[in-house]
Amino acid sequence: MILRQRIIGWVLIATSAFYLVYFLKVRVLTPGPLLEKKDWVQLVVSVITLMIGVANVRLAAMREERQKSRLSD
Repeated sequence: MILRQRIIGWVLIATSAFYLVYFLKVRVLTPGPLLEKKDWVQLVVSVITLMIGVANVRLAAMREERQKSRLSD
């Protein structure tokens, strides 16, 4: 059974990881204008989104494990 919480978690992880890679490649490692407040806010939001996505995936795994243990009892 595919859990909605796990899918959402992986979407959040993929989206934030993509943005973090983009940020590092385009904004940090290439010469260009200085980073503005908006860039730092987007970076922080992306890291927080990554943490929420990881939490969703882990909570979905815990829920699945708990359901399996209830069925075996």
